[in-house]
Amino acid sequence: MLQHALKEWSVAVDALVQGQTILLLRKGGIREVGNHFQVPHQRVWLYPTYEHQKTNLLKPQWATQVTPVAAGWHPTQVTIQAWANITQVWTVRNEQSVNSLLPFHIWNEQFVTERFRWKPSQPLHLLLMRVYRLTTPVQLDWQAAYGGCRSWLNLETPRDTKQSVPVLDEQTWTVTGQKIYHQIQQFETIRSWQGNEIF
Repeated sequence: MLQHALKEWSVAVDALVQGQTILLLRKGGIREVGNHFQVPHQRVWLYPTYEHQKTNLLKPQWATQVTPVAAGWHPTQVTIQAWANITQVWTVRNEQSVNSLLPFHIWNEQFVTERFRWKPSQPLHLLLMRVYRLTTPVQLDWQAAYGGCRSWLNLETPRDTKQSVPVLDEQTWTVTGQKIYHQIQQFETIRSWQGNEIF
């Protein structure tokens, strides 16, 4: 059973569920605990958000999949398609290292630049994820407790993860993850590759 969830742009969740990326770039929201981004959980539901998606920060093929919404808008129901095992967390301070990862994520150079300029004293966090797609997506009623500019939430009711399948096979995921690791390693001193577990 799993109750913790990570909030992320809906378009990014779709990319993870489709196996188009295994990487998220995070610096946290304005309501983070301790005022900085942390990773308190390894296994999380992927909770899609819509309000702050910006087409100008996405590569063209992903920008076309976003429909801008008004500030404060939210769906009456939220579809949970998948959960993820966060297998690696790397903190980076070199913008060049993240720009070298452009083939591995959905955002463009402007997104990377803006992330580094916001809270410049804090590093950018790279989350490597092994994603598992539910055989039947779960529909959740939206709640005010799920809103706000923060990264993590607890679902009202824990949900079962048993009826799910890995989006990518083990070999494909490992090869991609190691490519990302070796790319970052050219610019940053980071924790070593540890496969599927960080905790």
